[in-house]
Amino acid sequence: MKNKKRKYIHPVYPIYNKDKGHYALLLLLPLMVSMVGAHGVKANAAVSGVPKVVINIMIDQLRSDYLSAFMPLYSEGGFKKMMAEGSVYTQGEYPHAHVDQANAAATLASGTVPSRHGVVAERWLERKTLRPAFCVSDRQYSALGGGQEGMSPMHLLVSTVSDELKVTTGGKSLVYAIAPDPQAAIFSAGHAADAAIWIDNATGLWSSSSYYNVFPTWAEAYNQYHALPERLGSIVWEPYSDLVGNFNYFLSGELHGPFKHHFKGDSRFVEFKTSALVNEEVTDMALACIEKSNFGTDGITDYLSLTYYAGNFKHLPHNDVPIETQDNYVRLDRSLEKLIKSVERKVGAGNALYVLTSTGYVDEENAELSKYRIPTGVFDVKRASSLLNMYLVAIYGQGEYVEATYGTQIYLNQKLIEERQINLSELLLRAQDLLLQMSGVKDVYTSARLIGGAWTPEISKIRSGFAPHLSGDILIEVSPGWTYYNADTNQRQMVRDSYVPFPIIFYGKGVSAATYNMSTTVDYIAPTLSRAMRIRAPNACSLRPLF
Repeated sequence: MKNKKRKYIHPVYPIYNKDKGHYALLLLLPLMVSMVGAHGVKANAAVSGVPKVVINIMIDQLRSDYLSAFMPLYSEGGFKKMMAEGSVYTQGEYPHAHVDQANAAATLASGTVPSRHGVVAERWLERKTLRPAFCVSDRQYSALGGGQEGMSPMHLLVSTVSDELKVTTGGKSLVYAIAPDPQAAIFSAGHAADAAIWIDNATGLWSSSSYYNVFPTWAEAYNQYHALPERLGSIVWEPYSDLVGNFNYFLSGELHGPFKHHFKGDSRFVEFKTSALVNEEVTDMALACIEKSNFGTDGITDYLSLTYYAGNFKHLPHNDVPIETQDNYVRLDRSLEKLIKSVERKVGAGNALYVLTSTGYVDEENAELSKYRIPTGVFDVKRASSLLNMYLVAIYGQGEYVEATYGTQIYLNQKLIEERQINLSELLLRAQDLLLQMSGVKDVYTSARLIGGAWTPEISKIRSGFAPHLSGDILIEVSPGWTYYNADTNQRQMVRDSYVPFPIIFYGKGVSAATYNMSTTVDYIAPTLSRAMRIRAPNACSLRPLF
């Protein structure tokens, strides 16, 4: 494979066409012939053609432009190896709007969108209590390991790749997910995993939930002999090398030298999870899983999901932490190299299949745009909802028609509306017309518009991220450059609609070196992995494999 010349080709699979607004099928007969010729025999071979292990890697906020920019700093066995020998889809996209770590993990694992898999966001407003709910909190279960709260994938309404693997093998496949945060670990693991493991924000120890029955012995041993709380006081984060510390990529108007960070105080574990060092911690735990369990030792495929972090330290603007960001990518590269070598030692070279992609979003920065005469402003969600309620009172009589707000979503008092026999569609249309007149509002999506409105590419992504039982009745899209502020949640966020480039990379068993330069949505990953493992795709996934 190393000696093969890289091919730049168009694949045979549906891709999202932005101009036409639908999925188009690109069919190239010569490519089909070459693929059959190269892989036809292997695809029909015995069970030996199936990978011994599948490693699914999600890197939070990974960006293609940064990935390429720091290429001179990488080793030969990490990013470079995967990109040179793997199938690289250069323009990854999510098929839904408002991506975060939770719904990204659920979409990757299930091969479908939030409107179908049920995980619309990391947090939402519970209609019964009008209180924010965390997507994986579940009081039916207790904490395991060093955790303090029981959690489960109860809000994930469909099966995942790993679930289908468990079903096909009668539960014999080993399935683990390891991540800095519980939402990524749990939704990557699915319902039937042996364990989902994450770092607890309060204790700094690796944790899990009684939903998974037991805490793995290798994880317990890691907590006992390599406990992060005992090591963190002496850990110093500084550039991986002098070359990394003196390499400047970002145009920030000033030069930044090497840094040195200590982790202290009550928020030390949370801050640690936004540093490059958390990726080394995830890798070490993954190696404990691989080397100290039966992972990959029999003829049944095992599955491991890993989540890494490529965002900014403490979620600061990248101009404040440019060297930290590039050091993060360099350490990520070394972690991948370490992981690949360990897996090869355990299962043999060429017996593992990897897929690597991003969560597809970045932390937005609250820049002072007015200083540079760029149109900007603050949209007050609470004030807008109060004005809306006054408007509805004038039309329909006294009452609290707006029940609550969360983020930029407005939840209506559906019980009151039903009791007064008010036409909901009419009310929503009136509300939409009023809100569209407010400064800073780009668009307004009501539940009626999302469920029964006309199709457009933009509304399709909004609709794909909408779930009537969890989402608000009215979703306000704030104009780019404006900051929305919600006094109920004290949330303040500047809005940008900028495209974030990120790749989808398949590497390892059954993968040929090729680069595909077109938009490819991440929900194609699940059916592709399913095909490689010869199992059914998740039960809500209707897409065909990429190869």
